[in-house]
Amino acid sequence: MRDDHRPYSLKVALARIEAFWVNRFIRPQLDSLGRHSMIMKPWFLKLYGRNIHFGESVHVITAKDRTVRLTTWAMNEHQGEIHVGAFVLLCPGVRIDSASAVTIGESSMIAAGAYLTDADWHDIYDRTQAIGRTSPVTLGNNVWIGDGAIVCKGVSIGDNSIIGAGSVVTQDIPSNVIAAGNPAKVLRPLDPEQPLTTRRSLLEDGDALAAQMDSLERWARADKTWPTWLRSIIAPTNKH
Repeated sequence: MRDDHRPYSLKVALARIEAFWVNRFIRPQLDSLGRHSMIMKPWFLKLYGRNIHFGESVHVITAKDRTVRLTTWAMNEHQGEIHVGAFVLLCPGVRIDSASAVTIGESSMIAAGAYLTDADWHDIYDRTQAIGRTSPVTLGNNVWIGDGAIVCKGVSIGDNSIIGAGSVVTQDIPSNVIAAGNPAKVLRPLDPEQPLTTRRSLLEDGDALAAQMDSLERWARADKTWPTWLRSIIAPTNKH
């Protein structure tokens, strides 16, 4: 669809359906879910296992063909846990698997198709043994993981650092750098003279932001009607 023709009343109804789904089916599966969190198309968020925590104003974007999957494993001495900090963004296709601990600092962004794992998932020599070696994964605050990147067990990524698309991170990355490659290596530091604006600055006043977004939706959809929306679904043209 070239344009979004949904009228305001329909957008509100869809938002209420999503909120109902989150409260009915997602919240009971989480050990904690912070205020003002938003999960788009929550029926495509798949959660498996215990000890999964979402902080305040976590945003999750899913798609039918790119579900977001968070899994913790409990087997023998292993018990995974996933902590998603406040103001974090998880994009379509993100997968996080834990048999130890995966911690994502506040305001971090995990781009589409990225994968975070804290285990090998099979023993190196006895392939019948599940889990294998484990070591926690820790992302600092305001970390940006690029499209399709993989963060392997035992890795720590420092505050504000950026991991390039398609990278495979096998060793620690310091704070305030850009790293990329397979295996990922530091390419250059961030400019210390440039101020950093994080997602916290946009999302920390959740009530005010919700009111602003509602006013914006009312204004942007003032000329959207049910007949126009239905026509765009049934008989779309290159003008709409």
